Amino acid sequence: MSATSLIGGHVSVTGGLATGGLKSMAEIGAEMIQVFVTNPRGWALNDGKPDQDAKLAESGVETFIHVPYLVNFGSPSPETLASSIAVVRHALRRGVQIAAKGVVVHTGSAVTQHRDDAMRQLHESLLPLLEEIPDDGPDLLLEPMAGQGAMLCATVQDLEPYLAALEWHPRAGVCLDTCHAFAAGHDLAAEGGVAEMLDELHRLAPGRLKLVHANDSKDVCGSKKDRHENIGAGHIGAEPFAEIMRHPAAAGVPICIETPGKVAQHAEDIALLKKLRDTL
Repeated sequence: MSATSLIGGHVSVTGGLATGGLKSMAEIGAEMIQVFVTNPRGWALNDGKPDQDAKLAESGVETFIHVPYLVNFGSPSPETLASSIAVVRHALRRGVQIAAKGVVVHTGSAVTQHRDDAMRQLHESLLPLLEEIPDDGPDLLLEPMAGQGAMLCATVQDLEPYLAALEWHPRAGVCLDTCHAFAAGHDLAAEGGVAEMLDELHRLAPGRLKLVHANDSKDVCGSKKDRHENIGAGHIGAEPFAEIMRHPAAAGVPICIETPGKVAQHAEDIALLKKLRDTL
């Protein structure tokens, strides 16, 4: 068997980044965690608490940061672009402080401007942030979207021009969201669908996959709708998640749920993924 993937989830940090995060981790049976270090739906930044940062860093728990949903490096709005740069720079700095493995950022949308202009803007604004990452800092993980509207990156194939715009910077990794990929047209439920997608990802961007967001889908393949469902309860089904963990391109890559519901449902999703992993 190939390297074992840690299985965990996005956790609440109510009560403190370490105190709340590690408590939530235990409640759902997670082996790794993803957290917000700022309000996920706002631009406000905060410096965190040194004691909480140190406690989380010293815990040895594999941790990832997800940046706020408002971040968009393809936006035609100068204000949105400036705020996006500030938020991601802040998240990367916070990642150093808590010893995070990666900072996840959505790949964004051109909104109303031409795609070429958005990609040029991506190059000019995101590449300098990648250059700033220290040797002991987290990778920046690009999360392709579901394909709605003027999204810059949805399918695995879209990662090629996106990474090219970032000059294939070595600190640019990939976070693959299964619901997004399915919505964008990768039929993970079809026989051979998972292998086809991951083979292509490995061909285009070998070694770049650093995190998998494991989410089933409320909608059908190609819907371009980003609506997460609990593992095995949606149109993807449970077995494709086992196939992901079985594929060499995902060997040892952490698996993080972002599924609906509260503690009990999240614990069930993680337990199911562990069961699938342990039967490989």
